[in-house]
Amino acid sequence: MTIDRVAIIGLGLIGGSIGLAAGKMAPHIATTGWDADPDVRARAAERGLVGTICETASDAVANADFVVLCVPVGAMEEAARAISASLKPGAIVSDVGSSKASVAAALAKALPDATVIPAHPVAGTEKSGPEAGFAELFRHRWCIVTPPENAPKEAVADLAAFWESLGAKVEIMDAAHHDLVLAVTSHIPHLIAYTIVGTASDLEDVTRGEVIKYSAGGFRDFTRIAASNPVMWRDVFLSNRDAVLEVLGRFTEDLTALQRAIRNGDGDTLHDLFDRTRTIRRSIIEEGQDDARPDFGRSDH
Repeated sequence: MTIDRVAIIGLGLIGGSIGLAAGKMAPHIATTGWDADPDVRARAAERGLVGTICETASDAVANADFVVLCVPVGAMEEAARAISASLKPGAIVSDVGSSKASVAAALAKALPDATVIPAHPVAGTEKSGPEAGFAELFRHRWCIVTPPENAPKEAVADLAAFWESLGAKVEIMDAAHHDLVLAVTSHIPHLIAYTIVGTASDLEDVTRGEVIKYSAGGFRDFTRIAASNPVMWRDVFLSNRDAVLEVLGRFTEDLTALQRAIRNGDGDTLHDLFDRTRTIRRSIIEEGQDDARPDFGRSDH
């Protein structure tokens, strides 16, 4: 692997975790970091998220072999333009965004002469900010790399090796296909969570606090998802609009069919659906992407 110096732009959950993971699992890599918020930079320095906190984005990327943009997807083009004049020749520029086709277009526009290889580590928590990062975030999780057709194979291999050094498993995928897959596995579930928690909030006055007081496990899981960074998720839905609307249309049709089964007392349809979805849950556990323990194996980082 030829990546020896990494610059991280954005020092929240993902950026901070990349820095901590590199420090723990790839200590030969020198890391620099920058965040637009001076308070975040100060806290990142206190926590030692990266080796060197820089005062400007240009300083952070000046000598980097690899630059990773850990900013909301809506801010990706602006962040790329801010560093464009400071990149060293041959440096790889990537990101961690949850939508890829729009990010690839934005980065290609801002950095026409750079080696741009978008990526998405499929890992995270509902927490955000420099306090949220931890070194094990990417361990046994997938990082999906979506290189453009003209990306140098050596650079793609270097990027994949970097993520593998942090404990991730790497998958190469077309950007448009990534966006459709993530609409199903991440974006629509978040949209549902935000919606049901919002509905419960509207009912709160009617139930006089009972929604919160008597929250069962299902609702608590929805609130955990709905506590995710609102700026990040606003940008995700706007940037992956086409895939989200396509999957949302299919979900709406399935929900209407389920509503009809309940109205008609069609227990067989309900049972078949619930049995099929339970199999999916078992498959996720077998794949090692979650834990069967009551708390889903999640610890409070």
